[in-house]
Amino acid sequence: MRLLDFLSEQGVDFTVKHHEEAYTAQEEAAAQHISGHIFAKTVVVRAGDEHILLVLPASHRVDFKRLREILGESVEMVDESELRELFPDCEVGAEPPFGSHYDMRTIVDEHLSEESDIAIRACSHSEIVLMSYEDFERLEEPEVASFAVAED
Repeated sequence: MRLLDFLSEQGVDFTVKHHEEAYTAQEEAAAQHISGHIFAKTVVVRAGDEHILLVLPASHRVDFKRLREILGESVEMVDESELRELFPDCEVGAEPPFGSHYDMRTIVDEHLSEESDIAIRACSHSEIVLMSYEDFERLEEPEVASFAVAED
């Protein structure tokens, strides 16, 4: 997926920001002086035979008990080797929140869905995209659920 091309083709107003390489969502948010509440962190899980892309604020973590209740089955995180296979055009850990482009269901945590603007990874650990949540929602049509809790 060429994220920037896709957003341009869809008429999305967005800004690209470059920064020194950072590997956690919180580090990337800090590198750009962006609140962790609007930085969209992605986590890929497996529920049964299905891969699901979770999107949540960088300032939060997945509550797996809550997620199991929502999905009605056990859930486990996928490992890095699977991420390489699922997102062959992205650096591992820098997946964009567009699961539909990778044949995955996308679920966004309600905390992120309440933001007007979000920052997302652009398949790289040194580039992020700022865009409106409304545009993201229009393009991805994600499910919205409450599965994340604030980091301690």
